Amino acid sequence: MPLDHLRLDAEALTWRCDPNQFEFDTTRDLPPLEGTIGQDRAMTAIEFGLGIKDSGFNIFILGEPGTGRSSSIKKILAARAREREVPDDWCYVHDFDDGTHPDFIRLPAGQGSEFKKDVDRLVERLTEELPKVFDSKEYEEQKNKIAAEHQERHKALFQRLEREAEEKGFTLQRTVSGLVLVPVRDDHPLSQEEYENLSDEERADLDERGSQLQDHLNDVLRNVRQIEEEAREATAEMEKEVVNYAMSHLFDDLEQKYAEVPRVLEHFANCKKDILARIEELRPSKGPQIALPGIKMPQQGPSFERYLVNLFVDNQELKGAPVVYEANPTYFNLFGRIEHVIQMGNAVTNYTMIKPGALHRANGGYLILDCREVLINLFSYEALKRCIRNKEVKIEDMTEQFRFLATVTLKPRPVPLDCKIVMIGTPLLYYLLFQYDPDFRKFFKVKADFDRMMKNTWENAQQYALFIGAKCRDEDLLHFDPTAVARTVEHSARLTEDQGRFSSCFLEIANLIREASFYAERDGRDRVSAKHVELAVEARTYRCNKVEEKIQEYIEDGTLLVDTDGAVVGQINGLSVYQLGDYSFGKPSRLTVRTYLGKGGMVNIEREVKLSGPIHDKGVLIFSGFFGERFAQDKPLALAASICFEQSYAGVEGDSASCAELYALLSSLSEVPIKQGIAVTGSVNQRGQVQPIGGVNEKIEGFYAVCKAKGLTGEQGVIIPAGNRKNLLLRQEVREAVAQGRFHVWAVSSVDEGIEILTGLPAGERDAEGRWPQGTINHKVDQRLLKMAETLRKFGKGEEKGEK
Repeated sequence: MPLDHLRLDAEALTWRCDPNQFEFDTTRDLPPLEGTIGQDRAMTAIEFGLGIKDSGFNIFILGEPGTGRSSSIKKILAARAREREVPDDWCYVHDFDDGTHPDFIRLPAGQGSEFKKDVDRLVERLTEELPKVFDSKEYEEQKNKIAAEHQERHKALFQRLEREAEEKGFTLQRTVSGLVLVPVRDDHPLSQEEYENLSDEERADLDERGSQLQDHLNDVLRNVRQIEEEAREATAEMEKEVVNYAMSHLFDDLEQKYAEVPRVLEHFANCKKDILARIEELRPSKGPQIALPGIKMPQQGPSFERYLVNLFVDNQELKGAPVVYEANPTYFNLFGRIEHVIQMGNAVTNYTMIKPGALHRANGGYLILDCREVLINLFSYEALKRCIRNKEVKIEDMTEQFRFLATVTLKPRPVPLDCKIVMIGTPLLYYLLFQYDPDFRKFFKVKADFDRMMKNTWENAQQYALFIGAKCRDEDLLHFDPTAVARTVEHSARLTEDQGRFSSCFLEIANLIREASFYAERDGRDRVSAKHVELAVEARTYRCNKVEEKIQEYIEDGTLLVDTDGAVVGQINGLSVYQLGDYSFGKPSRLTVRTYLGKGGMVNIEREVKLSGPIHDKGVLIFSGFFGERFAQDKPLALAASICFEQSYAGVEGDSASCAELYALLSSLSEVPIKQGIAVTGSVNQRGQVQPIGGVNEKIEGFYAVCKAKGLTGEQGVIIPAGNRKNLLLRQEVREAVAQGRFHVWAVSSVDEGIEILTGLPAGERDAEGRWPQGTINHKVDQRLLKMAETLRKFGKGEEKGEK
């Protein structure tokens, strides 16, 4: 055939990795893997993002799952964090002003836990020793002394008042209503009757003297009250001195120890001031303890819990900066929470129940988040942006916004934020956020784009071997010999459908390594060879290809009509790919075209019944443009054509069938049959050039399986676009059939080359006068269209006469 040069030999159908390039016995001999394979662009971006200090230059790592995004950034951050200083510890303490705004104390790493232990011991000693002050002999002596002194003054006042009253003929008597002045005569008090029997002058004199004494009595009573107040003040002052003396030596050592931390000294001063202001509360309770079964009663007696320290963030175990990965970034997991306990039916909280979030733990280091998880958790994304904008982490109870009544709650002082945030997500999420969220581009200015493939180079093949060795070493798997490594690298290229690329989706490769190790161990081997890798690939295919086998059975028993021999006019085998989760396979589909006289143009039956996608519709319109440009320059198209995928009951999408549709149309118009043993894939442009498509390996293998089931004749094969030659990575069985001449693969660049292979007739080229050579496909099509146009013209004239 004149187009034999388009037939590909078996060597062109795949790429082989030479195992001799690997200079090791097994991957056990290889050194540890350093760095990330094939992601130079992303690594450069990450290095830049980690180096720049501005708070807006946080990093968004985008790429497909399995490309090593998470493992790479964790490894990089772990190494970088070891070179940085350990951040400070954070403690929350009681707010002595109103109790609702706990303040923080910042201490060097490791001192936070020590400070907490010191304060815990301090509180224990305060709890033990301060109540004893009020039971001590010294305290009682001081208290009695003050009471005695003021009692003497009190007694002296009344003694003077009593002497004066006696001198003026009165005596003091105590009644229920208080002290009363009673007149006296002959050493006994006057009765009311005796008082009435006195003369007017005597009564007036007695009343005058009584009035003077009453004024004096009132002055004495005022002085007595003042003395009592002075006694209470003196007692309180004495108690403060005693308590201060008792607790000063407890604070002295700690104040000396933390003399370089002003905030701690300020807290100790507030504690001592508060203790002196709460002396009445610190007295031991003398009342009875009431216990109710099953109910925890509040503690009776003095409480010193408000002086405890809440060790909020403890970094003493770190060897460098923290690296925190928050797998479940809910609002409280990210920004902290204020916990509550139920006492007597009420929710009670205090500053010791403030718990840190991931941002607090990562402060001074790095926080890694999954973008999707952040977005699906309410409030998390917006609150994260506020933290970056304000450079602080604020602990809030978000449920306050949904309450009808405002309640008093804690509002801890926000902690300053110094943290590099790394978000991991898919390209779709990145571009959606960049487009629709103006804040996103302000706070995540560094894009680290992980590619799903890398170049096929000797260096990358060696890196693949290092990766396999590292995976076997980390998971205690059987190591690979050079043939197994080479077969794994070939499978990696197959995943990319490109002979010049390797896959960067190491999740798939890691699974293959585990499965191959399993089969080698089951086979009783001490290493993995190429046959075990091949077995793992075949086993995975067998686990996933149930639907493919069912369709194959339908084709074999004639339920699905697919011809693999003979020739038919206007009928061709197109190729499609089914994608079922993690498995894809090719399937031939019969495509038919019927042409007839009319003006309707191309009728895409799939489109008419709404089973056709927009890309498929575009492909049909494109080859319609090519057809009109080639054959409708000197005559109108008096053509109507219907295009249909037979036995297709689901949606059709993609333009890879446009070549097959055009070939079937040319066959129908030229009335030249198409060889049914040849299937076609490829898209076409308006100039008649055949363009590359996807899934070429699955399509070829799918048609080969059908031909094999029905019997290989040596005339069967697949026509693919020449641009897909670099994508060929076919299975060994197909390559062997091609090498033996039982199956063929042609790579064409134009529609004319394809139609010549399908029909055995030349397509033909226009001469200088624009005419097609006799006997060519294009000449037959052109003559058929000319005849249809003339028929339509004659038919039109007949209609005009009839109307007249």
